[in-house]
Amino acid sequence: MKKHLLWIAICLSMTTWASSELIDIARFSQGNFNGWQPKVFAGETRYSLEREEGRMVLRADSHQAASGLYREVSIDLNKTPLLNWSWKVDDILTGNDERSKAGDDYPARVYVVFSGGVMFWRTRAINYVWSNRQPIDSSWFSAYTNNAGMIAIRSGAANVGRWMKESRDVRADYRRLFGEEPSRVDAVAIMTDTDNTGAVATAWYGDIWFSNR
Repeated sequence: MKKHLLWIAICLSMTTWASSELIDIARFSQGNFNGWQPKVFAGETRYSLEREEGRMVLRADSHQAASGLYREVSIDLNKTPLLNWSWKVDDILTGNDERSKAGDDYPARVYVVFSGGVMFWRTRAINYVWSNRQPIDSSWFSAYTNNAGMIAIRSGAANVGRWMKESRDVRADYRRLFGEEPSRVDAVAIMTDTDNTGAVATAWYGDIWFSNR
């Protein structure tokens, strides 16, 4: 299974969460790793909690590997459309064409997964990525499937080594990529992957949550 068909299987049975104005997805700052499950594609990226710059975060180390972590959720984007997170990378990947299968690697990415229900082939995902050279806020579809849309949140080495805070309107991004209203969000995932390029990458992820503003 290619990594961009990502999470089709995990969307078949999901945990229901009550919607509110703020829904925690990851509380790494509290040392809380509960609910996160691994998904391995090619080799294993190592994920571990560590204290970094005075707070607890999730560290990801990938060496020619592609595995991610996901958490099952049920999010109503009409109530909490904004996805918030922070991340940091130690370097970008260079020389790879991210729009090709051979170059489809990123030092950091956050997925939002939408189940197709019984029509599992319609399972879709938005990939928020730290790109090597694609313009910030540019979008494209994965070389593996048009069911996975990519959006460059950060690009290039300008902010390497710095914690960056992000907030995205997932409902608006889904409309932009797929031209229709989104179904519920069924999973959130993170992945640092270098299997196609054979490179090495390290990233750190802070807390992740949905909110209405």
